[in-house]
Amino acid sequence: MRRLTLGLLIATYLCLSLIVALTLWRNGTGWGVAVSALMGGLGVCLASHGMIMRFLEMRDMRAEVGAVREAHKLLLEQVERIDGRVTIVARAIDTDLTRSAELTDEVHMLEDLVHKMSRRFEERPAAGYGGARGGPDPVPSRGLMEIVREALAENRVDLYLQPVVSLPQRRTMFYESFSRLRDPTGKIIMPAEYLAVAEPAGLVTAIDNLLLFRCVQIVRRLAAQDRQVGIFCNVAMASLGDDEFFPQFLELLRANRDLAPALIFEVGQAAFDARTSVEARNMGKLAELGFRFSLDKVADLDLDLQDLSRADVKFVRIGAQRLLDDLTDIGERLVFRSMPDLAAEDFALLMRRYGVELIAEKVENERQVVDILDLDIQIAQGHLFGEPRAIKDAVLAETGPPPRRVIEMPQRRAAFG
Repeated sequence: MRRLTLGLLIATYLCLSLIVALTLWRNGTGWGVAVSALMGGLGVCLASHGMIMRFLEMRDMRAEVGAVREAHKLLLEQVERIDGRVTIVARAIDTDLTRSAELTDEVHMLEDLVHKMSRRFEERPAAGYGGARGGPDPVPSRGLMEIVREALAENRVDLYLQPVVSLPQRRTMFYESFSRLRDPTGKIIMPAEYLAVAEPAGLVTAIDNLLLFRCVQIVRRLAAQDRQVGIFCNVAMASLGDDEFFPQFLELLRANRDLAPALIFEVGQAAFDARTSVEARNMGKLAELGFRFSLDKVADLDLDLQDLSRADVKFVRIGAQRLLDDLTDIGERLVFRSMPDLAAEDFALLMRRYGVELIAEKVENERQVVDILDLDIQIAQGHLFGEPRAIKDAVLAETGPPPRRVIEMPQRRAAFG
């Protein structure tokens, strides 16, 4: 096409030059002048043609350069998108590796606990432990001792959760965790049975420690599901004062300090009141990481609220019937027998002023709900709101975030057995 255009232009230039030469010849000029004009016209036309062609070539070149620049821009955008996706994948891989490393650390710590427990069994003869308190043993003491040892060594310690609800809405705010042991046949061994041999052997602390690790796992799982629910987990005061256990446990919690709002450590009132300076200092280290404490097994309602506040105790759990049985009338006022100077309905409010929330536990019937609401208690727990339910092993085994289709709300019930 370009050659045809070039031929037509040359023919046009030649025709124009001939016209000019013939015009000059007819006006009386000689043939020499006409030929000179013809040649000069051809030269001018060819020079103009060269300039025009260069202009057209430059225009085409600019268009091609513009196209190349646009293609380069698109290529850069694609490269940036790919780089962003690669970065996301790399971060996900790093996160998975970190979680795997954390899980490995937890497993090693659990193995250490099992070894310690095995040594305790070897050091203390089983024949020295008595039977279950308050009634006959379901199995002989020595046989129960062996069952407990095997349950701990083979990790047959199950985690149970019971809801803690707000009143009057009855919306689940927290869960309380419980431990249950299983024998080789899968039969559940209740605390009333195994504590008879576990307490003299000093194994209750070991069981609580295993439960702590289970709680960390399930709290991490709930956090991955964006579920803002806390878990009360019992911690033995002896664990807080153990020079070998506590540093490892503190390191684990420091690596999981983002779970602090959802993990609440629970200690008994007697153990809290008798805590040593080392145990109090270690409680402070956990509080510095953002972890909170709860007081349970309350026998004396006359609490030192200033001491609780200094120790970062944010919850106190008292049996609903224990509270109601302690009520009495003095004149026209309803008070607790152990605190006759304070109106009963002001007890929960006074605790809130110190940053402590009162939880009424072991609520069994609707009448108790009405009575504790009259006491301005806003959080409760008991079989009326839900029984303890076992967490499936598959849930505890999953430490990374599940696929989105698994964590939708319809899957919520699948986490409990």
